[in-house]
Amino acid sequence: MEIGTILIILLLAVGALQGIVYGFILFKSTTYNKLANRLLATILFLLSYRLIIQIMRLFGIGYYDSWYYVMIDLSSIHGALLYFYTKAQIQPRLKFKPKDWLHFIPVVIQISFSIFVRLQNLYWDGTKESLSWLGYYGYIVWMNNPTIYIIASTLIIIYAYKSNKLLNSIGDNFEITAKKLTWIKRIIRSFLVYFSIVLVVLLADLVLYKAANNESYFYFIRFYYYPFFIGIAVLTYWICLEGFSRRNDPEISTKNIINADELSRLKVISEKLRQAMEEDKIYKDQELSVHSLAQKLDIKPYLISRSLSEIDNKRFNDYVNAYRVKEVQSLLEDATNSKYTLLSLAMDAGFNSKSSFNRAIKKQLGISPSELKIKK
Repeated sequence: MEIGTILIILLLAVGALQGIVYGFILFKSTTYNKLANRLLATILFLLSYRLIIQIMRLFGIGYYDSWYYVMIDLSSIHGALLYFYTKAQIQPRLKFKPKDWLHFIPVVIQISFSIFVRLQNLYWDGTKESLSWLGYYGYIVWMNNPTIYIIASTLIIIYAYKSNKLLNSIGDNFEITAKKLTWIKRIIRSFLVYFSIVLVVLLADLVLYKAANNESYFYFIRFYYYPFFIGIAVLTYWICLEGFSRRNDPEISTKNIINADELSRLKVISEKLRQAMEEDKIYKDQELSVHSLAQKLDIKPYLISRSLSEIDNKRFNDYVNAYRVKEVQSLLEDATNSKYTLLSLAMDAGFNSKSSFNRAIKKQLGISPSELKIKK
């Protein structure tokens, strides 16, 4: 085996090993950004798998076997995974919705067409006429040209652009309070730059070579074939270091930026809510809800919720229950109420069940109801 080949094997092996090791670490990391770490781990596993297949080819094994075709068929998934990795980083509670799966349609199309092309081997007898028009030219375009890699690179570029746009949009609508997004942008930019270079080389070589030579074009003997995978190895190694060093970073928290007029409006609503609670003791209404309160104060329900969230940093139930708990504490301090049960006092304060009262006491004070009566 030539020294150059050995060097290529070593470079690909280092990238593949690094991707597998750090991929497992990221996949098991559950402290923060669980989904994001697992998506990045999946990207690293797939990149490492591609490198391993190329190492096998250098040893003369794995030519056009099932392992090789799986690697080919999954090449269109990297872009979508990169996009959802970005979304998971900025949306820690991200959950896949039915429409999100549309991003993986290119993978389904690629797998379907690859299976169709490979099935042509069942009908091939050495002549063009033994195959259908689609079967023959599909085989030539799909197997002898870098078509799959052109499509995969294009998808990665598109999704890297979408990811970068997603990150930039945060600055327009949100105030980052937990950490900066610089290192995530570096990962996105690395994919964008590298696969833009790959796409330009693939297209330029394909067009120029065929224009200058009236002969069959075969992608797997082109001069950039292994340099392309060495670049993937370097990219994998670098992403491993970035992802590993940031795997336990606190999740990004975002807060809506409110203009001065809206902030003033929400503060007025907050004051009206305070008066309704402290002066009118409206919290004693056991059937009180956002809608019933909105009706009494002639304020739209969503504005009440927004005011509570932005000004008081509370949800409606927690806000109301805080007043009810204080009322129970006040009633317990009055000796004349000693003849009443704790539950009856809770009902008088506005709670409508024992369970809701118990939950509120635990959440507001961190103690049990029985402890509350002892501390009176």
